[in-house]
Amino acid sequence: MTVDHSTARTSAVSRRFAPLFLLFAPVALALTGCGAESEEVGAHGAAAPAMQVATEAAEGENIELTASLQGRTRPFAVSEVRPQVSGLIQKRLFEEGEAVEEGTPLYQIEDSEYRAAVESASASLARARANANVAVQNAERLKGLVAIKAVSDQQYDEAEAAAAQARADVAMANAALTQAKINLDRTTIRAPISGKIGRSSVTPGALVTQNQASTLATIRQLDPLYVDLTAAATDVLRWKRAMASDLTSAETKVPVTVTLEDGSTYEHQGQLAFSEVSVDETSGTVVLRAIVPNPDGYLLPGMFVRASLPVGQLEDAILVSQAAVMRTPTAEPYVLVVGENGTAEQRMLTIAQARAGDWVVTGGLSEGSQVITSGLQMLRPGAPVAAMEKTQDNSSSNVANAAGNAAL
Repeated sequence: MTVDHSTARTSAVSRRFAPLFLLFAPVALALTGCGAESEEVGAHGAAAPAMQVATEAAEGENIELTASLQGRTRPFAVSEVRPQVSGLIQKRLFEEGEAVEEGTPLYQIEDSEYRAAVESASASLARARANANVAVQNAERLKGLVAIKAVSDQQYDEAEAAAAQARADVAMANAALTQAKINLDRTTIRAPISGKIGRSSVTPGALVTQNQASTLATIRQLDPLYVDLTAAATDVLRWKRAMASDLTSAETKVPVTVTLEDGSTYEHQGQLAFSEVSVDETSGTVVLRAIVPNPDGYLLPGMFVRASLPVGQLEDAILVSQAAVMRTPTAEPYVLVVGENGTAEQRMLTIAQARAGDWVVTGGLSEGSQVITSGLQMLRPGAPVAAMEKTQDNSSSNVANAAGNAAL
């Protein structure tokens, strides 16, 4: 007979630990029962405590809609200085970059030849006048003689023609003198407009020619200054309908506030003055031009700026903090509000535009709704909430602590 020693050892071990199993079995059953009872209390017991959240009451108000457009500054007037007579530049009479007034001398061209031309034209005029005096006197004498038939009519007619020709010579000589004086005056090149003059492209000794293609300098009038803004044609049409008038009409006078590249607001307010009469076919945009005062010369041509202007008014619109607005996976905006049963409810929004950290809401909220502004990351629609209206005494840290304690 063969004995299975392994089976015998297993039986011996089982008999040895059997009392211990009988001792701990009741404890294990008790613990199992407590766990089941705990789960049942969690499922059917009291509801979780409401999360404390900060809220803001939605209030309707009349809000002025504004448009923010990009643009660049342009000089109010530009004049390219060119010589109107030929000659050598004798002097430069201005400092580059300074402000000049209309008529200020800028360059002096060597003028000896032009002075000689004036003197020659003056002498020609004197000679023509002398000849004219003789011709006129001769015609007057023959007029008396032809009356008594002392001279023929032909002689008198010839004398009258000579006198008329002499008077024409005087007029021509006078015009030549005037032209010579104009050319002499043009040897001093003057500023055609008031403004700031840029760098000079020539130095003394340079030869310039009449009406040459290259400029000697450029003057830009910078006060006031133009700001050219670009807007979509569809937006301009909507703004005109909202304002029920032309944006650039004399009666409308739309104010324009300029924001500089560093984010600061320019202290002088401008006014919309011009709208392009056609639409750019490639981009579908329209240029709006504003006139902005620039007494200190702070703005320079070519600067990138942003400009905001009123384009209509909304009645009974609601401002909601941008921090309280969330987005669905399809980017649709919504907020959570405190419902009548004390739970968080989702409200989809219709937003008109942004305004200083808020959204201008035109649909989805009713006046008096309590918009939840804190604990949004841990909050879901249907969760119980306890509204704690936001006041100046409630700091953001206290609200966050309250929300965290409620979550624990």
